[in-house]
Amino acid sequence: MTTVTNAADTAGEPAARLKRELRVAQAKKRTMALMLIAPLAIFLLLIFVVPIAALLTRAVQNPEVATALPQTITALRGWDRKSTPPDAAYVALTQDLGAIQDGEAMGALARRLNVEIPGFRSLVAKTARAMPLADDDGHPLTLTPAQTRAKLVEFDDRWGDVSYWQAIAKNSGRYSPFYLLAALDHRQDAFGSIQPADADHQIYLDVFGRTFTISVFVTIFALLLGYPLAYWISTLSDRRANLVMIMVLIPFWTSILVRVAAWIVILQGEGLVNKSLMSMGLISHPLPLLFNRVGVYISMTHILLPFMVLPLYSVMKSIPPTYQRAAVSLGSHPFAAFWRVYVPQTYPGIGAGALLVFILSIGYYITPALLGGPGDQMVSYYVAYFTNVSINWGMACALGALLLAATTVLYFVYGRFTRSQLSLG
Repeated sequence: MTTVTNAADTAGEPAARLKRELRVAQAKKRTMALMLIAPLAIFLLLIFVVPIAALLTRAVQNPEVATALPQTITALRGWDRKSTPPDAAYVALTQDLGAIQDGEAMGALARRLNVEIPGFRSLVAKTARAMPLADDDGHPLTLTPAQTRAKLVEFDDRWGDVSYWQAIAKNSGRYSPFYLLAALDHRQDAFGSIQPADADHQIYLDVFGRTFTISVFVTIFALLLGYPLAYWISTLSDRRANLVMIMVLIPFWTSILVRVAAWIVILQGEGLVNKSLMSMGLISHPLPLLFNRVGVYISMTHILLPFMVLPLYSVMKSIPPTYQRAAVSLGSHPFAAFWRVYVPQTYPGIGAGALLVFILSIGYYITPALLGGPGDQMVSYYVAYFTNVSINWGMACALGALLLAATTVLYFVYGRFTRSQLSLG
């Protein structure tokens, strides 16, 4: 019996060793694969994931008031935001403003509160310069909380206005939906309820509507021009098709600024288009083609046309021409054969091209800024404005986050559409 058991153990040792060697080999392969993709993964993490995460985080950050006025915020906890703030809040405010030594922190606080109430910037700066409270001879005063309150109100009667304290209390948290709501033309009242912004400040929904409208029309124009062009290229021989594709791809090798400048020369009142139309007698005076929506459509369609042609051409090239000939031979009209047999097979290319052009369109900035008028600026223009001019990173990130959300929704809609098409096929 012992001999049989020892023989079984001896026979099982090679199998166990083989399993161990197989696991080690598989682990080495996985390690090698991870090492090969590690540079790309790190690149994507640093270039895409980290900036997007920072953008989304900055869109809801609201640290200016909480950082600059920590004691004031603590004193305002439990305040009903209706009656006059407690005397301790006035004392805390004088301590916080007196403790601020960093000019950048003071500027950030003043800018943030000035967004809530115009004129708050000057109030904060003036009060901070007067700290600590002193008598006429410049000697610091030792005051009770009630006296501190009276002194501040005497210094500037706006400190007796409840609305200024409501603005401080409303921004007591380090995170707030303020910028996202502002980007959607909404705001929070003094008690945190969401309501529409004032009519004079409701501009961003119109800007988003304008952005999507321009992008939709540019996508339609690119499809109307790109579909027959891609179809014609797919019917050419390989040599001629390559030559035409090179001509289509030439815009990729030219700077956008150069192309926009060329369109300014072509579309101006004395440009090629107007002079040609006038020489043919079609018009009697130059058409307004610049600094309006027409110029934006023409230039953006020209720039984005290759992004429509390439997906369409790749799909059309894989469709056998025998399908249409078979439909015609069975009695179908050539146009009906094209519309009912050929076009449905190009839906993936249409979807990919339309999605690509639309996503690129909603993020355009240079072309509308140079060729469009004041009513043709898109969301990216305001992102650049808040980034470079007013230095309002929260608003810029909020607008960018909403654009990112729209792009993500479009991507998932397209993915669902293509999956349904494949399942039907």
